Amino acid sequence: MPAHKVFENEHTFAFMDIMPVSVGHTLIIPKAEAENIFDLENEPGSEVFKTTKKIAHAIQASLKPTGLILTQLNGTDAGQTVFHYHMHIIPVYEKMPLRMHGKEVEDSEALAKTAKIIEQAVIDMDSG
Repeated sequence: MPAHKVFENEHTFAFMDIMPVSVGHTLIIPKAEAENIFDLENEPGSEVFKTTKKIAHAIQASLKPTGLILTQLNGTDAGQTVFHYHMHIIPVYEKMPLRMHGKEVEDSEALAKTAKIIEQAVIDMDSG
């Protein structure tokens, strides 16, 4: 499935959520197979956390949110709709309400632009 990549390494893949709650809503997935946290082995889980932290710093540096929500859902009763383990990074901005997740697909060009901003911040952090 096409995605607006923010970051990739041998263990993880970070990309823009196509139905974002806010500008910069990013998903982090392990490349290892796991439906939920109960299936996720410790090492891939650790790699997801490392990438989540890296991308959170890049979002903070580049998009300047006033807060950040990290969330991860397990099972349909918890709201999980995609059955591959993933972490959400949701930036929060003062005076900008969060949208409902899963209601509207964001414009692809807007996602691509935001992905490039975050991706550049990751590159800047890694080279600095």
